[in-house]
Amino acid sequence: MLTTVVPGFVLFLREGLEASLVVSLLLAALRQLGQTRHIHAVWIGVVAAVLGSMAGAVIIYRTISNYDGSTFQTVFETITYLVAVVLLTGMTFWMQAHSRTLKKEIMEKASIAGSGFALGLLAFSTVGREGLETAVFALAFAFKDGQLFLLGGVLGILAAIGLCFMIYRLGYRLDFRIFFRVMGILLLFFAAGLLGDAVQNAQELGWITFGTSPLWNTAHILSEDSMIGDMLHTFLGYAESPTALQVTCYVLFLAIAGTVFWRMTRKPGRPAPAVASTSVPAAQTQASPKQA
Repeated sequence: MLTTVVPGFVLFLREGLEASLVVSLLLAALRQLGQTRHIHAVWIGVVAAVLGSMAGAVIIYRTISNYDGSTFQTVFETITYLVAVVLLTGMTFWMQAHSRTLKKEIMEKASIAGSGFALGLLAFSTVGREGLETAVFALAFAFKDGQLFLLGGVLGILAAIGLCFMIYRLGYRLDFRIFFRVMGILLLFFAAGLLGDAVQNAQELGWITFGTSPLWNTAHILSEDSMIGDMLHTFLGYAESPTALQVTCYVLFLAIAGTVFWRMTRKPGRPAPAVASTSVPAAQTQASPKQA
C-alpha cells in the first residue's frame, strides 16, 4: 500500500507547494503594483487550470484502463514513462535554476499583464503547467494502483495546503531551498526508476533488441512482489532481474542528472578579496608647477 501512496504524496506535495508559491508571488506582485482588483481573475485562472488538469487526467486514465493487459496499454505506459522522465528532470532543473529569480520574473510578468484577462491567463498557464506535469506523473504511477496513488495525491495536496496556511497565515518559515533540493533528489530517483521501466517495456515490445541479457537475478533474496522489493522498485528503481541496458541507462541517467543537479545546487564560491594596489597614481607622480 505504502509503495503507491508515498509517491503520490511526494509528487503532489511538491507540485502543490510550487504552485502555491508561484500564486502567492503573483498575488503579492499585484498588491505591490496596486492592482488588487485583478486578484479574482487570478483565482479564476488557478481554479480553471486545476479543474482542467484533473479532468484531462481522469479522461485519459479511464480511456486507457479499457485496454488493461493489452499491447496498446504497454505502449502507452512506455511513452508515458518517457514523458514523465523528461518532465520530472526538467521540472527539477527549472525550479533550481529559477529559485533565486522567481520573484523578479513574476513581478515582471504581472507588470506587463495589465488587464484582468491577461493576469488570469498568466495564472492559468503557470498553474496549468504544474497541473499538466502532475497529470503525467499520476498516469505514470497510477497504472500500478490508481486508487492508492490517488489517495497519496489527496494527502499530498492536503499537506501542501496545510503548509501554505502555516507559511502565509501563521508565519512559519520553511526553507524552500532545502525543501526543493531534497524533493529534487527524490524525483531524480523516481525518474531513473521510470526510465528503467520504459527500457524494460521497450525490450518486451521488441523495440530494443540489444542489451536484453539479465545481469543478475535476486528474486530469491528480494522479490519485487514483496513489500520491501516493491518499495525499493518504486523509490529507487530496484529490479530483481534487470537487463544490461536497464542498468546502463539507470546509472548513466543518475550520473549525468545528478552531476548537473549538484552543480546547480552548490553554493557559488566567494569572490577573491581585492588586492590593494601598490602603484602610485600617475597624477601624484607628476610634480606641480609650484613644486618644480
